[in-house]
Amino acid sequence: MAEQTHRRRTAPAQKDDFIAQGAILAAATVLTKVIGVVYRIPLANILGDAGNGFYGYAYQIYAMALMVSSLSLPTAVSKLVSAKMAVGQKRNALRVFACSMFFAVVVGLVVTAAIFFGADAISVHAMRSPLSVYALKMLAPGLFIVAIMAVIRGYFQGLGSMMPTAVSQIIEQLIRAIISIAGASIFVDMGTRAGEEAGEELLGPAYGAAGATLGTVLGALIALVFLGFVLWAYRGNMYRQYRTDRSRKQESYQHILKVLVFTAIPILFSTAIYNINQILDLTIFNHIMEAQGYVEEEYMALQGIYSGKYDTLVNVPLSIPTALCASVVPSLTTAVAQKSRKLVHEKIDQTLRLNMVITIPCGVGFLVLASPLMVLLYNDATKTPAYLLMIGSVVVVLYAWASILNSILHGLNYISSPAKNAAVALVVHLIAFVVMMIVFKMNVYALAAGNVVFSLCMCWLDQRKVHKVCGFKINIMDTFVKPLIASAVMGVIAFLVYFGLDQLIGGRWIPICAALVVAVVVYVIVVLKIGTLSNDDILALPMGARLLRYCEKLHLLPE
Repeated sequence: MAEQTHRRRTAPAQKDDFIAQGAILAAATVLTKVIGVVYRIPLANILGDAGNGFYGYAYQIYAMALMVSSLSLPTAVSKLVSAKMAVGQKRNALRVFACSMFFAVVVGLVVTAAIFFGADAISVHAMRSPLSVYALKMLAPGLFIVAIMAVIRGYFQGLGSMMPTAVSQIIEQLIRAIISIAGASIFVDMGTRAGEEAGEELLGPAYGAAGATLGTVLGALIALVFLGFVLWAYRGNMYRQYRTDRSRKQESYQHILKVLVFTAIPILFSTAIYNINQILDLTIFNHIMEAQGYVEEEYMALQGIYSGKYDTLVNVPLSIPTALCASVVPSLTTAVAQKSRKLVHEKIDQTLRLNMVITIPCGVGFLVLASPLMVLLYNDATKTPAYLLMIGSVVVVLYAWASILNSILHGLNYISSPAKNAAVALVVHLIAFVVMMIVFKMNVYALAAGNVVFSLCMCWLDQRKVHKVCGFKINIMDTFVKPLIASAVMGVIAFLVYFGLDQLIGGRWIPICAALVVAVVVYVIVVLKIGTLSNDDILALPMGARLLRYCEKLHLLPE
């Protein structure tokens, strides 16, 4: 109680708005995920199975190339910019931006050219799908666009503003949804006519996949135009930063480029391990299932449930900690540059607590309402997807915790630690996964359970490293126990509401939607009443002062 009171009375003088900025980005990220889920339904119907196959093949190559060209740039750039600004080196911050832009242009052009001119060889020899070449060539320019966009996003994140990233993400996804559906419809017709003339019936789906990828490229292009306008509007501030710099220290572009590369590579490596983890799992799964006597149709159907239903749902709440990660890295980097151990601990504590306050109820919701959610979204009442989602309830919490810890280590200037820990976790995970598949014959459930092993190992290794480098200890009660208590109360009441309405009126929509609304209301009331969030936590949120007044007016805070 005394500790909680101390938190409430802590003056916010040293506090920045990284939580509010992270919340803004989290809201935008969740919205883009929802848009993505919605527009993929009509797109899948337009393309058909063959078209979706061409689209999926091309997008896998695009995602791998994107990882090389730009995936680690926002974090790396934001970290370097925030570090320079924290010590008053405003000119060097601008030199970081300029150097990063040069790096993005060069790497983006090289990777784009490699994918575009190598598309024929990749589609024939690597993908074994020659007609995927149209979609792959259409996607190639997006690699250059996204690389440039990543630097601008990283620059503003380094300045402590997530708004440009958030708005550009929404614009990008909206344009992508509209153009993808329209492009797929138009190109399918074009391809069908061309296929009739050429005697190739799959040319229609192949053209349709290319039309769908056009949305990805144009969405990124429009988002880049928006970011360019924001950067142009901010040019006056950039000029003032340059003129008012009194640090007298100017770093060479060669040195900045070297630091950028050595910052980006470990971040890229740790991210790559997460992606490789999924690819290895699915590959091993297919081989073992085949050896155990399953035919391709059977194990591919199970893999489809895992990838198309389980993975899609689990990734929605995981977008929230991803957004918080973007805001905590520059904020922690600033605190480290100021050599304030107390401020570092406060930021880590607040970030972890708010992360758990959000993800634990999501996990409990998946646990108690797994089957109704699958029926609502996919009209699937079978047991397998529901059981997978129940296992995923643990994955949501652990992956969110591991993601935040990774970003905390990046902010503390231990860039390579998450990559090393991820490599160890990958080895442990693969051993456990093979044992679950061969010895325990867990079938598709081993895929979800393997995620639990990997994320749990990451949490333990990262948490131990954080404690070792800065002495931070988790407040177990406020970080885990209180959100879990509130989530348990929420889960029981939500299940009872769903069960009661399902018995009384039935239907696919009303019982689960009513249960979800009640769950949100109950959780908010309980989590506030038991003192999980301090006044400073609430004030750190967007419109925090107004929220705090409402909480006090409604007597939601403990006496």
